[in-house]
Amino acid sequence: MTVTPAPKGFIKSAEAIGELRAAGVMLGKTLQIVSQATIPGVTGNELDDLARTTIESLGGEPAFLGFEDFPSTICLSVNDALVHGLPHGQVIQAGDVVGIDIGVRLNGWNTDAAVTIQVAPTSSEAEQLIQATTDSLLAGIRMVKPGVQLGDVQAAMQQIIEDRHYGLVRSLTGHGIGRSVHESPSIPNYGKPNTGVRLEAGMVFCLEPMLTIGSGEVRTADDDWTIVTKEGGLGAHKEHTVLVTATGYEVLSAQPGETFEA
Repeated sequence: MTVTPAPKGFIKSAEAIGELRAAGVMLGKTLQIVSQATIPGVTGNELDDLARTTIESLGGEPAFLGFEDFPSTICLSVNDALVHGLPHGQVIQAGDVVGIDIGVRLNGWNTDAAVTIQVAPTSSEAEQLIQATTDSLLAGIRMVKPGVQLGDVQAAMQQIIEDRHYGLVRSLTGHGIGRSVHESPSIPNYGKPNTGVRLEAGMVFCLEPMLTIGSGEVRTADDDWTIVTKEGGLGAHKEHTVLVTATGYEVLSAQPGETFEA
């Protein structure tokens, strides 16, 4: 058993958790509204504007806008684009596989979540990829409780990906979150049981499995932002901000009606 020391600031105060919880509620609502608006003919700019106005109407701020110079409220990643896609110039088409990643900041505290959906008509190939991504995230979330090590959480996500023979993206990871969108530690979607940081109540982090049809290798597109699959196959990404509670976990960024129990 190898225990990695927890990074400074990984355990949040009760006050911070209250802010993160409220920001997560805003995020879940916004992600649901933007997902429902993702239909054929809608533009990326329209979805980006919708996300920003929704967040601001709820009392929050877009966490991604300006973060490391990112120019938009949302990341919109379509088909072979996996993460960090720019919404500008995108027009959603029937059958597209669309990743929507949004962050919300409230009083300086950040939350982050993503979903991948397919615009009708759906294909079994895309449905199975998206379901495996969801199941991988759920497997990781359900491992979360005090005393468990992050390596166990990571290994649970990895097992789903490998059992279903999808590409596991190793160059991109989940992460801690708080005053910054990305904080230590990095949380890969693969790992060894009984290794890593031992979880304690009050820790907050983002789990985000990223799967591809193909090898799992990715590259950066010509816009210097969008990460696409190297072979041009479909990619899928799902993410939630998770709090370790005294007895288990709380998904801070849940969409209204979304459940996580087995």
